[in-house]
Amino acid sequence: MIRHLFTLIWNRKRSNFLLVTEIVLSFFVLFVVSSMLVYNYYNYRQPLGYDYQNVWEINLNPGVDTVGYKQKLMLLVQRLKASKGVIKVAKTNSNTPFSFNNMNGHLYYKHKQSPITENYDVDDDFRDVLKLNVVEGRWFDRRDAASTRKPVIINLALKNAMFPGEKAVGKIFTDEKGTTEWQVVGVVNKYRAGSDFAEDAPASFRRRPLEDEVTAKSASYEIPVLLVRVQPGSGAVLEQQLIKEITDVTKSWSVTVTSLEQNRVSKLKVVVTPFIALGLVCGFLILNVTLGLFGVLWYNINQRRAEIGIRRALGATGNAIGSQFLGEMLVVTTLGVVVGLVLAMQFPLLGVFSVASTVYFQAMILATLLIFSLTAICAWQPSRIAASVQPAVSLREE
Repeated sequence: MIRHLFTLIWNRKRSNFLLVTEIVLSFFVLFVVSSMLVYNYYNYRQPLGYDYQNVWEINLNPGVDTVGYKQKLMLLVQRLKASKGVIKVAKTNSNTPFSFNNMNGHLYYKHKQSPITENYDVDDDFRDVLKLNVVEGRWFDRRDAASTRKPVIINLALKNAMFPGEKAVGKIFTDEKGTTEWQVVGVVNKYRAGSDFAEDAPASFRRRPLEDEVTAKSASYEIPVLLVRVQPGSGAVLEQQLIKEITDVTKSWSVTVTSLEQNRVSKLKVVVTPFIALGLVCGFLILNVTLGLFGVLWYNINQRRAEIGIRRALGATGNAIGSQFLGEMLVVTTLGVVVGLVLAMQFPLLGVFSVASTVYFQAMILATLLIFSLTAICAWQPSRIAASVQPAVSLREE
């Protein structure tokens, strides 16, 4: 049967060549879209590594008022910590969770360069505010103030990239020139600060407490950000109270208060919008492919009515005729999918976009299932039409 189908396909190789080409292009488009879907779905299912609920972000902008910058910040943090409804307060930089800011670079260990690493300046209370999970070593504390090397905490993604199968605590990173050293004092599990769809990228946390010296130059461009964990159920009343406390201390500084939950929703809108646009484009493309396949099959059956009539006259049943056309379509689809798989295999082999190979393999499986389902649906109705052709009618038309 299979040999017979290949013979029929070979006899119509010119028209089938165009059909195979269309299937290859369709498979490749489905593979690319499936890769994006699988990649983002895989990231979405991963834990963020922190608890963003009941955490507010306070952005302070001193403007040109840099007089007493450090003292104002320290007094402000003390006042906020003493406020009823506030659990913890931490100072950090503008690259907070779900923000549109980032700071990254490379670290070096014995001349081995790390992958691109997100850097976060945090203080000793940052862990408690976001409830980070330390899996090795410890978080920053006052012992680090007297350390000879700058302490740093990394996440598991960076540890696995730089020290696979080894303990990371105690290892010493340097910058590219080896002039600055950071000693690892702890490892946290995950920290996906970008969005729900961000990958678990390498990250490092550098200790920068409020007591650190602040130069006039750094005070002129740094925008201090405070993360405040509040009691569950806190709302506008506490927000107004905190703004009043901030205004009392900082006077002319501008202040904005948002929750990380609000920031998450805002970031999701920006991240998801391209996916929706891509989905609409992909859906339109699939619809065009479906109509094209349906039209080609319909045309082929009308061109082969004499052949169908002769086979029916020789005793072939309607089901056998329908199965023949469906089988031909599946064989042609298989040829197209094989060519498409050869092209798609280049992505994991060449490490395109540094995406895990499993994502590409799952995308290939998904694209294969979709293209076979699509062609089977398109071939079903024309096959039914072929099965219903009566020999007397088709031969009379000839």
